[in-house]
Amino acid sequence: MFSPEGPRLSELVVQAMSSVERGYDLLAPKFDHTPFRTPDSVLDATVSALLDSGPYDTGLDVCCGTGAGVDVLRQVCRESVTGVDFSAGMLDVARARIRPAGPDVSWVRADARALPFGPEFDLAVSFGAFGHFLPREMPRLFAQVYGVLRPGGRFVFPVVAPPRPGSVTHAMLLGFDTAMRVRNAVWRPPFVMYYRAVRFGDLWHGLDRTGFRVAFWPLPDFGRRRDGSPKVRLVVAERPGAEPERPGD
Repeated sequence: MFSPEGPRLSELVVQAMSSVERGYDLLAPKFDHTPFRTPDSVLDATVSALLDSGPYDTGLDVCCGTGAGVDVLRQVCRESVTGVDFSAGMLDVARARIRPAGPDVSWVRADARALPFGPEFDLAVSFGAFGHFLPREMPRLFAQVYGVLRPGGRFVFPVVAPPRPGSVTHAMLLGFDTAMRVRNAVWRPPFVMYYRAVRFGDLWHGLDRTGFRVAFWPLPDFGRRRDGSPKVRLVVAERPGAEPERPGD
């Protein structure tokens, strides 16, 4: 699962016994060599879909980590891009790896549950971050993103179809979540990182209750499951105020 450049088991143990913020500060230098980073194939497919639906001027990467989502936004936004994360270590790595070309890029250390912006963004994205929020925290997160988007702005993120029960992937995710719940029951501070806690239906209804208009764009590069549903899709949540565009319109 980890490349030779990734963290050693001893490092992962230390990180897992820390807080979420401190754990990611420690993991940051090797994060891009772990399976926790969103695959390039998903990032590239997201770029393609957004290029078809734009143009966008200003973009925000929510929980930006080492900047993979900022790379996406720099390809689709014309004026400026902002990455926000609460881990200073992840932001340090992001600053070092992002080259100063294309739209202006800025970095802000802040909690996504209290974003320090007004309604100034046309597009917000997030990749792989929702497992760090408890279900009761999601409405606050969605309200924060809604508040920093201009009318007609979009909040976009990919979701992968859940693995089939009984599959190796399903067993691995179940085992990981179980281990994290046991850890949090006996150790403080908690480390919130639950891959199976975020359900597609909960995301959909949570965004709808916040006031977003929600659509789903299949990413055809990844194919479909036996039931015909996409293996990977983009959730596109729009703050009302402008008529939505769709790829190919």
